[in-house]
Amino acid sequence: MKVCVIGNGLVSLTLANVLIQKDLFVDIYATKKNDLKDQSRTLGISKSNIDYFNNEILDIKEILWEIKNIKIYTEKNNKEELLKFNNKDNQIFSIIRNNKLHKLLFNKLKKSKFVRFKESYDVDKSKYKLVFNSDPTHSIIKKFFSSKIEKKYDSSAYITTIIHKKIKNHTAYQNFTKIGPIAFLPISNTETSIVYSLNTSKKKSDLEMNDLVKKYNPIYSIKRIHVWRNFQLKSSSLRNYYKGNILAFGDLLHKIHPLAGQGFNMSLRDIKFLSSLIDERINLGLDLDESICQEFQKNSQSKNFIFSSGIDWIYEFFNLESKINSDLLKKSISVIGSNKVVKQFLQKFADSGIRY
Repeated sequence: MKVCVIGNGLVSLTLANVLIQKDLFVDIYATKKNDLKDQSRTLGISKSNIDYFNNEILDIKEILWEIKNIKIYTEKNNKEELLKFNNKDNQIFSIIRNNKLHKLLFNKLKKSKFVRFKESYDVDKSKYKLVFNSDPTHSIIKKFFSSKIEKKYDSSAYITTIIHKKIKNHTAYQNFTKIGPIAFLPISNTETSIVYSLNTSKKKSDLEMNDLVKKYNPIYSIKRIHVWRNFQLKSSSLRNYYKGNILAFGDLLHKIHPLAGQGFNMSLRDIKFLSSLIDERINLGLDLDESICQEFQKNSQSKNFIFSSGIDWIYEFFNLESKINSDLLKKSISVIGSNKVVKQFLQKFADSGIRY
């Protein structure tokens, strides 16, 4: 049986690697080449998704950096931890460079007899049992998948990497400042990725961003700050996941605020569920058709929307302190921090999403 994947981003290549393990022939359509030289882009992967990746897709242990502690602050309480999550024996989640993961996924696909790469966007859906599209620029999007629930944050995400003196670097820091959340995400003992979501549409210069990093720097002796990259922030949820045998995927289904680093994790959970649907059909000797798309939407759409809304609520809740002069946030977080059951629920929610 033959299927089609449109796009060559991390979600597309991860999905393709899952599909070929089922002995499905996969045509990958992509005309844009990814910039593998960009080392500033990183992503967080939850513990449960790391286990799934290593056991079912590809061993990525060598390119992961374990995070064992998370410390959360606000600008009003810059020196006092509002909330802390830790796991001294195992990682809570891990950080990985986008370009390294992309290279591993791509190289495995290149060696597979089940894969053909096509430098074209001219896709004849009638040739394939199923078509999976995670490319937001493809004409299929405008034709079938333009209806969505969208929220614009009127803010931008700024990302870079700092080089610093060597330390034991397994603690992630999140500070909810007056102008937006800034995250320090370790990627080695001498490097840390920074994601700063600024609540302003006015573009900041590299010098201005460097000053902000120095202001909110939690522990690092910084030697160098790389060039900053930025992009506009918004969240969206697609109203219809599929059209016929074409299933939208990745950020096309759900785009969320990056403060919790959950975008790629949501897509991995989608891939895991889709994989189980396909396995069930194959094991029963049934054909792959659009009923898989129907079942996927029926079981995933509400869960994804609830999870996305939860992330948005967290952003708005922490952003409240910059809008009102109140100790409401500190008191609320103190209750959470002292309640083991609530903390365990939050960690499980972040690790496994709605499906656990």
